[in-house]
Amino acid sequence: MLAGGFAESACLVGKMKLGGNVYVAQGSILRSLEEGITVENSSYVLENSVIIGNAAFPTHIKAKTVFGHKSIVIGATIGNLCEIGNNALIMPGAVLGDMCILGEGTLIREGMIVPDCSVVVGRPGRIIRQLTQQDRDMVKRMRGNDITLPVFQATIIEKLPEKGDMMGKLYAYGDKFPQVDEKAVLFPSAEITGDVTVGAKTMIGAGVKIIGDSHGPIRIGSNVQILENTVLHLLPDNELIIEDHVIIGPGCVVHGCHIGKGSVIEPGAIICDNSKLGSNTLVKAGSVVKQKSHFPEKVVVEGFPAVIIESLTKALQQPLWKLDYEKLAEG
Repeated sequence: MLAGGFAESACLVGKMKLGGNVYVAQGSILRSLEEGITVENSSYVLENSVIIGNAAFPTHIKAKTVFGHKSIVIGATIGNLCEIGNNALIMPGAVLGDMCILGEGTLIREGMIVPDCSVVVGRPGRIIRQLTQQDRDMVKRMRGNDITLPVFQATIIEKLPEKGDMMGKLYAYGDKFPQVDEKAVLFPSAEITGDVTVGAKTMIGAGVKIIGDSHGPIRIGSNVQILENTVLHLLPDNELIIEDHVIIGPGCVVHGCHIGKGSVIEPGAIICDNSKLGSNTLVKAGSVVKQKSHFPEKVVVEGFPAVIIESLTKALQQPLWKLDYEKLAEG
């Protein structure tokens, strides 16, 4: 296994408890509010993953657990000695027991309880079997044949961004240069290129890439949140429009579409070219809105491809994983 430590491009935000020999790889982001993240000894978060926790839904990762590339964990409990496949998505309130294995791309829904020694695959995840002796041998071998669990001794780490540090990178593309409102907040590892407009009080999270090259304009309204490691881009002769008060969760891909005012795109979703979402639409975690899909306002869509699963009669609730603009602006 890898030695502990933090890659230069890893980003830790907030106050969290970390054990010995914890490793956070390149491009991975841990965002904690009120000590909302605990990572125990010798657990590893590999490249471009996102871990989020807060007081209401803390994330607790126990010892010698490994997260594959581009994993997302929000407000969940993960047991000892787990193997989490690449691009897995674990949602608030979920609990994984010890020595569980998640296949690549697995989605663990809100509140799902996974017993010890389970193998889980699919979107949504389903338990397909219990670990075999061969599985257990693999888990042990991947940990240098040592699956003992040392006593957890936490080190508290606190890294709070100051206002002067909130400076993402802006790049020209030809004669086009991003236009970012002075009241917008860009985390340091965010990058915006070319023909992009960003409105007031919009927040662009760590690791976000917004590419407005020769293909067309990207227009982002006010009070929008585009969160960790999300990518925005588009095909030629198209445009990407995000209206005011939209929240886009971590690890999404948003490509050449139109997202209506007040919509919420949950973590790990993909919105494809020439699709259009009406105002106050909720796209569930891990869903794929295929090309040229059109959805009316006030609906919930989910699936691969996404379809309407219900209509909304009340205002959308603000997701627990959103950022707090006022606190960041005060910093």
